[in-house]
Formats: sequence, C-alpha cells, structure tokens
Amino acid sequence: MRKTIILYGISMAALLIVLRFAEYHFLVLNLAEDLYIGFIAVLFTLFGTWVGWKLTHRPLLKHSPEFHPDVSALDTLGISKREHEVLELIAQGLTNDEIAEKLFLSPHTVKSHSSSLFQKLNARRRTEAVKRAKELRILG
Repeated sequence: MRKTIILYGISMAALLIVLRFAEYHFLVLNLAEDLYIGFIAVLFTLFGTWVGWKLTHRPLLKHSPEFHPDVSALDTLGISKREHEVLELIAQGLTNDEIAEKLFLSPHTVKSHSSSLFQKLNARRRTEAVKRAKELRILG
C-alpha cells in the first residue's frame, strides 16, 4: 500500500512539473511578443495620462508664499474678491472660457468682471490691467 501511495505521489509530482513546464513554454516563449507589446502599451497609457493631467491641471493661484495683496488698494478701487480672482487668472494667461471653467462661472459673467476690472484699473486690455495691478501691489 505504501508503495502505491508513493508511486502515485511521484507520478502526480511529475505530471505537475510537466504541466508547469508546458504553461511556462506557452506563456513565456509563445506569447513573449504579445506580453512585451502589452507591457509597453500599459506604460505609454500611464505616461500619457500623467502628462495630460499635468498639462490640464494648473494651480488657481501662483503667488510667492510671502506676497499679500494690498487690501487698501483693493478697497479704494472697489475690486471685489471674485474680481480679484478673475484678475489673478487673467495674469496667468487663461482665456475667459478657462477662467469660467475654473471658477464655475459663465463666460458672460467673466466678461462682465473683466470689463469692470478694466474700468476700475483704467486699462483697455488684459496686459494693461495686469501691469497696473502689479504696480498697485494687487498682484504678485
């Protein structure tokens, strides 16, 4: 009886070794090219996702940590907190549509804030408004 059990055990072990070798041969040798291509595809997908995220997610505020806007100048000119946020995003070079998306506003509202800012800062275009705001220490 012992011999039979040992013989069956050795037979099962040998069969398992043959099956593992066949599995290795099939996966590694026959499918090596497919696995390599799949691995490269996954790497490129992850890299593309990371690059896309980096390009589309800009920080809202880009100040140096020690800069604080001149609150008295903001009060004197009558610039609201929301108008100041719009001005900061204009200074970052964002379009009206991008500003609207960042601040969850309509593009028309952004245009209204921009017009109001241009009036309050005595500017005719975005670059003049940003330059004037930096002179007044409203922007860093």
